[in-house]
Amino acid sequence: MFKLLGSVALILPYLLADYDSGVTHVSSQVKGIASYLDPEYLRTYQLTEKSDVYSSGVLLVNLVTSKRPIEPKRELKERITAKWAMKKFTDGEAISTLDPKLACDSTNILAVDKILELALQCLAPRRQNRPSMRRCVEILWSIHKEYREALASHVSSLSSYSMSTSIREHCEK
Repeated sequence: MFKLLGSVALILPYLLADYDSGVTHVSSQVKGIASYLDPEYLRTYQLTEKSDVYSSGVLLVNLVTSKRPIEPKRELKERITAKWAMKKFTDGEAISTLDPKLACDSTNILAVDKILELALQCLAPRRQNRPSMRRCVEILWSIHKEYREALASHVSSLSSYSMSTSIREHCEK
């Protein structure tokens, strides 16, 4: 929370100065953690809504794995968490990326699988292949709703999605 407030405090003087002058926008150099930056921004220097979608995909991966965006002490192929997790997901090994503190039950696993599927779409290298932010929100609300319904009815699956053998095997360990 303090970091967020600190960021607001840093930008507030610029916004207030522009408010008095009637300027309608602020130009600034983008700053932040490189792993959150849209790869197309690095080529074009143009930020779009799809740049935010990319960053949201990185955040979804970080939440599910409980890892930082960049893990410098890990093996080279595992250092960039989003790339590592998406490789595991596409190889059918998403379960191995999960935060070990998450309960290994089918409801959680299936919700996380859907979240990683959304993250994969958000992390598409080309902007036109990413969903809109509105679509991301719709998908997340749908996952949330299905998860709550599954918990309420003690059903161990979300929608018609069935748990894969590899997930069952991992949970049984």
